[in-house]
Amino acid sequence: MNDIKSRLRDFVLGELVYCEDPDAFGDDDDLLEAGLDSLGIMRLIMFAEREFDVTLPDTDIEPDTVRTLDNLSRWIEAHRR
Repeated sequence: MNDIKSRLRDFVLGELVYCEDPDAFGDDDDLLEAGLDSLGIMRLIMFAEREFDVTLPDTDIEPDTVRTLDNLSRWIEAHRR
């Protein structure tokens, strides 16, 4: 697992989404179905921008962008370059 995804996982499962067995939560599991709400999405974006020194455009924020850890890490990687 790459460093971005690992740090995202720690933050999301530690702060935003309750998961009885975090090890069983996959990188392509649906965060929105797991309970990530609009306030959580904003907290997640603020965390990512601060943690990875990246600016994530508001125009890119849509359900598919934040639906999974895989999608989130790809979005962040795309804006780090």
